[in-house]
Amino acid sequence: MIKKEIAIIMGSLSDQETMNKAEEILNELGISYEAKVLSAHRTPDLLLEYIQQIEKRGFKIIIAGAGGAAHLPGVIASRTILPVIGVPIETKILGGLDSLLSIVQMPSGIPVATMGIGNAKNAGLMAAHILALENSEIKKRLEDYRKKMVEGIKNILIS
Repeated sequence: MIKKEIAIIMGSLSDQETMNKAEEILNELGISYEAKVLSAHRTPDLLLEYIQQIEKRGFKIIIAGAGGAAHLPGVIASRTILPVIGVPIETKILGGLDSLLSIVQMPSGIPVATMGIGNAKNAGLMAAHILALENSEIKKRLEDYRKKMVEGIKNILIS
């Protein structure tokens, strides 16, 4: 069985479309992960039980996506010292600004690295960058990814 390094947690199934972007980039970079739907509000006991086991299971980073009040990343960060990367999910009412502010305004002492609204791809890339500090294979894949990105931009013709 492949040891999973990243846990992706979303507050509801409706967040999956956004959070799939993190999964896609992790797949592209060959990084193992596990994705779960667990709510800080609707399933708090299940969430806390999962967080209690996460380090024992070998995970190194958590990506948490939530919309609206968006307490999920902060609740997770309050229960583990693993890095937590928050993804604010776009909402219909305030366009995700509510989610962004809920995640980015964590109290001093409980940090959550916060991505832009809906930018789960960058969350996956940030997680890969953290892993690359101790994993030369992932570092090489990130370097190759960047080169490919630059080449793609160089090949754009504007007329």
